[in-house]
Amino acid sequence: MDTEIQGRAAHVAAIRERAEAEMKAMGIDEAFIDHLVETFYGRILQHPTLGPVFDAKLAGRWPEHMQKMKSFWSSVAFRSGAYGGKPVQAHTGVANMTPDLFPQWLALFSETLTDIAPNPEAKAWFMATAERIARSLTLSLFYNPALDDPQRKPA
Repeated sequence: MDTEIQGRAAHVAAIRERAEAEMKAMGIDEAFIDHLVETFYGRILQHPTLGPVFDAKLAGRWPEHMQKMKSFWSSVAFRSGAYGGKPVQAHTGVANMTPDLFPQWLALFSETLTDIAPNPEAKAWFMATAERIARSLTLSLFYNPALDDPQRKPA
């Protein structure tokens, strides 16, 4: 059993080392993650559609949210395991949350990366990750399998 646990620990450590090397090669470090989160959410608050939805949910709790998002993106980028939240539960029941907000969120994220990413590779990596996150949240929050029922689709 100890050998199996040691093997898993070595595997996890190797994954983290590869992720750290990949991020370093793209010029990504913790300072960039902080800058990305601060810049992006500053823009979220100014956005005419996204701002009110986010602020209604996070009013009075923005510092905690910012720290959580920094931990989240750091964990994703560096495979550190530092983030232990539950994103789907956090987004469930958010007032005025609709599927059409996710493309707006992605567009703003892309604009932010265009402005601050150290290079095109970093932008591409963060955008691909954000797109997977948006797709996952959209499916988790809004997907209705009954809509895919062939008997319900017009011929």
